[in-house]
Amino acid sequence: MNVLQIRIAYADTDQMGMVYYGNYLTFFERGRTEFLRESGLEYKIIEEKGFYFPVIHAECDYYYPAKYDDLITIETSLTEITAASITCSYKVKLGDKLLATGKTKHPFVNKSLKPVRFPKDIREIMEKHLENGKVKSEE
Repeated sequence: MNVLQIRIAYADTDQMGMVYYGNYLTFFERGRTEFLRESGLEYKIIEEKGFYFPVIHAECDYYYPAKYDDLITIETSLTEITAASITCSYKVKLGDKLLATGKTKHPFVNKSLKPVRFPKDIREIMEKHLENGKVKSEE
């Protein structure tokens, strides 16, 4: 799991003074990027090798709003690996209070956006960081 702290900027909020709901997906992306970096799989390096991790599914459940100047924590975990995709799970917290949870699914694709199996070295790194999840050998 990766833990990332973010201070809520005024630009993140809506007219009601709460974080705009769509920004939680951006928080998930930031958490996922740091999770991959910490795991040794920086997006930049993956893209240089000719591969991408687009989002094909995203979900978010909201419990309490974050507001301007809150210091939130985004917890990101890798919870599923298949032959050619991963699923990440997220918790957004303010202190001990759970604000939101979510998941995103990402196929591993080449530059033509065709799903491909993970190379052995990348799969081994991901399996080391799988948390309370599952590995599926086939999709």
